[in-house]
Amino acid sequence: MNNPGLCLPLLLGWFCTCFASPASPAAPGQVNGTPGVGTGPAIMAVPGQVNGATPLEWSARLADSEMARRAAVTPKWDYSMGLFTLALLKLDQAAPDPRYLPFAEKAVGSLIAPDGSIHGYKPEEYQLDALNPGKTLLVLWQRTQEERYRQAAALLYQQLDRQPRTPDGGFWHKQRYTNQMWLDGIYMAAPFAAECARQFGRPAGLDEVARQIHLIDVHTYDPATGLFYHGWDASRSQAWANPVTGTSSNFWGRAIGWYALAMVDVLDVFPTNHPARPAIRATFDKLCAGVVKYQDAHSGLWCQVVDQGGRPGNYQEATVSAMLTCALAKGIRQGNLSRDYLPAAEKGYRGLIQNLVTSDRPGQWSLQKCCSVAGLGSAAPNSRYRDGSFDYYVSEPVVKNDLKGVGPLILAGIELQPLLKP
Repeated sequence: MNNPGLCLPLLLGWFCTCFASPASPAAPGQVNGTPGVGTGPAIMAVPGQVNGATPLEWSARLADSEMARRAAVTPKWDYSMGLFTLALLKLDQAAPDPRYLPFAEKAVGSLIAPDGSIHGYKPEEYQLDALNPGKTLLVLWQRTQEERYRQAAALLYQQLDRQPRTPDGGFWHKQRYTNQMWLDGIYMAAPFAAECARQFGRPAGLDEVARQIHLIDVHTYDPATGLFYHGWDASRSQAWANPVTGTSSNFWGRAIGWYALAMVDVLDVFPTNHPARPAIRATFDKLCAGVVKYQDAHSGLWCQVVDQGGRPGNYQEATVSAMLTCALAKGIRQGNLSRDYLPAAEKGYRGLIQNLVTSDRPGQWSLQKCCSVAGLGSAAPNSRYRDGSFDYYVSEPVVKNDLKGVGPLILAGIELQPLLKP
């Protein structure tokens, strides 16, 4: 399905405009000669390059910088590290480097005991977040043939057999988030579950994945904006929930980014003849048509609260921009999204490198303006209640080098590289 607002002739104009300027090196702490976060037009030296390097080269730069920063970090079972290590292993396929696999084995694999048990995994909490590193385990199993990785992935997959559900069958985001579905949870569980269904010979598992994608679409999509609300409370009892619809009240960027990534990753797994595949593609197309309307025309980035770009306190945020750029590029590369969206993907990637990637020192790069965390309700007893308001979302800490931004930006470079070949 094509977006009538995006047309193929834009591609020619975009390439001519963006790929003409000569590159100039950035000094440490600068982007294009400007301290901190750059604001000028992007510098692209030759076709297929952004600020003097290809997208794949930028992915390697970001990966190298992050591995250096985290060389001494104690491993823990964490969804963001699962995302980063998966990005490294995918980068290793596109641009092999002997350091990537050992890093993933240390960061995630070191938590897996010989019997497949997982240090730090608490199945009784029924956290969908805890499933996300399972995707790294499946790749490690394929790469190393170590049985413990398969056993650990199977252990995680078993959680979904017991996962609490809403009355219509949606997975609760966590045990303590009663009757709540969040967009985040679709990314944490669906691609992993789809890959397990394929590798473990459980084709009915794909039907369940499609069901979860459908349910969150039905409950969170807003046709007036073309966007998706962060969460839905089936009981409509939470203070953050609309008493009629059960949805939260704002469109948090990263939540939409998680959902977009979930769908393109799932489409990698679903057979072409699966009956649910057209519906997933249609939902993904609907999401893309919505988000491009809110992409900043100058920077190419998206805001923390997507539809309120001009509101004081809102800001252009790295993780949503990286996720949506990656999803657009991957959808195009897969053939699941019209190439009419390529200018938006290019613009998003250009905006990230130009405006949010800075040089700390020679050979060391950082990603700025990442929202550290956001959620709904109480994260723990006696903690601050997250009411889903605009003021809440823009009040969460903003940090640099959050893996929820670095990982998707590495993946975006991998996906965009073949689309920008001269």
